[in-house]
Amino acid sequence: MAVCARLCGVGPARGCRRRGAAREQRRGGGGDSEPDTDTDPEEAGGGGGGAVTEDEEAAERIEGGRPVPHPAEAGPAGRAPLSLLELPPELLVQIFGSLPGTDLPSLARVCTTFRRILRTDTIWRRRCREEYGVCENLRKLEITGVSCRDVYAKRINPRVKSGRFMKILPDYEHMEYRDVYTCLLHRYRHILGLWQPDIGPYGGLLNVVVDGLFIIGWMYLPPHDPHVDDPMRFKPLFRIHLMERKCATVECMYGHKGPHNGHIQIVKKDEFSTKCNQTDHHRMSGGRQEEFRTWLREEWGRTLEDIFHEHMQELILMKFIYTSQYDNCLTYRRIYLPPSSPDDLIKPGLFKGTYGSHGLEIVMLSFHGKKAKGTKITGDPNIPAGQQTVEIDLAHPLQLPDIENLHDFSELSRIVLEVQEQIRREEQEHQQEEEDRCQQAASQSAARPLGGEGAEGEETAAGAEGTPQDKAPASQPFVLPMGVISRNEDYPRTCRICFYGTGLIAGHGFTSPERTPGVFVLFDDDRFGFIWLELKSFSLYSRIKVSFQNAEAPSREAFDEMLKNIQSLAT
Repeated sequence: MAVCARLCGVGPARGCRRRGAAREQRRGGGGDSEPDTDTDPEEAGGGGGGAVTEDEEAAERIEGGRPVPHPAEAGPAGRAPLSLLELPPELLVQIFGSLPGTDLPSLARVCTTFRRILRTDTIWRRRCREEYGVCENLRKLEITGVSCRDVYAKRINPRVKSGRFMKILPDYEHMEYRDVYTCLLHRYRHILGLWQPDIGPYGGLLNVVVDGLFIIGWMYLPPHDPHVDDPMRFKPLFRIHLMERKCATVECMYGHKGPHNGHIQIVKKDEFSTKCNQTDHHRMSGGRQEEFRTWLREEWGRTLEDIFHEHMQELILMKFIYTSQYDNCLTYRRIYLPPSSPDDLIKPGLFKGTYGSHGLEIVMLSFHGKKAKGTKITGDPNIPAGQQTVEIDLAHPLQLPDIENLHDFSELSRIVLEVQEQIRREEQEHQQEEEDRCQQAASQSAARPLGGEGAEGEETAAGAEGTPQDKAPASQPFVLPMGVISRNEDYPRTCRICFYGTGLIAGHGFTSPERTPGVFVLFDDDRFGFIWLELKSFSLYSRIKVSFQNAEAPSREAFDEMLKNIQSLAT
């Protein structure tokens, strides 16, 4: 900012005040280029600066060019400009439009000339497009209408209809991109990205995005059980937009009566909450029974009469009672997509998987050295959201028997239990080696203080003994053993490789949790499975193929801290 100030002749450079006063005297103004002191981002290019009259703005407006300089100001022909103020205004608009929007308030404080230039709407339109992907033209919405995935109605001008005045969306012709940037996009930028709602054990996946001239919170739902390969479903929970200049409106989208008054509060970093101020819009005329039948069709794609399993009916009814009591008044905590590495078995990310009577749930697969972890983003009363549902030991691949013997569950169980015993022995041996190494290092240090090379060499050798992942064949036949239950019989019949793993099981209410052995089966880049030996059950997982924005973790440490936090909250 100091450099800009010196270039334009208003900063601390020698003689700047004398030059500025002389220039203003020639223009007939007095001190029109004094430094501004506004710090609010919404004031950049704002309507302040009462010393600037409308006539002066008309004479020096950006779109119409710049006033002709006094002959005494004009330099020799071909002289390079010595000040930014000597550049054509069109070029200044291009320069200022290339700066981040968060830097423009500081630029507006340099002088009122810069502040007037920052009133040019094309600058803010470019910032909206480049920083938030807003491509809509405010001046053409009357023709094109506003349509974001058919959720909100097209623009309707204020008019009388059926004897009453109605206004669905604002009159965008009188709105500026500066208002969109400062009062909507910049103000609510901290809630963009992926979030997990605090809905007890059930959790969820919320994606807050800039959609047109709206900020919308989409709740992503798995497909109907057991169609794990179907695309995700989504529904809006809230939206934010400008009904008037400098006034953002939050609307709750829950229920079936259209948008209504809501509220959003940013509690702290990486956490915000929503509140519906008109929960009566969530109620139906048919009472709770009609609400339950509607929820069941949306959540499960069926009626209660179609579900014959009594335990499944109880779980469904329990979930409806528990989740409906929140009325979209929820707290959300930020989650990140797992970082990837070239050494990963497959690309990490979000998957949807089958969990028996609980239906389909969302799981995040991440890699941690020689381990891979599956963390629940949505959960159930047995294993709540945030818990680590599966853990894969990538250092211990499994060699499945031939296809004839694979039908025998006892044969598969024997192979897995042998690997489990091998891992137990390796852990004991490693623990014993660590104790012996510590004792040896302590004795050597006491006898030879300057030594220690032998211990260091042993540690390096021991660290180099890690078993690399075996190169898996292109594919091998796969079939579930007899007696293993699968919600989806349409699983792949070939797989790439299998690993030993453990799965978390527990009683209702997450009672008596324990890790039991199982088999991780990698089918392809987008699908894997897990055989729960103790439950004699099979879960099939399929990748969620959605490009989520603003969801990358700033660092590996930040992702690990996020995993730790959501697991501690679940516990």
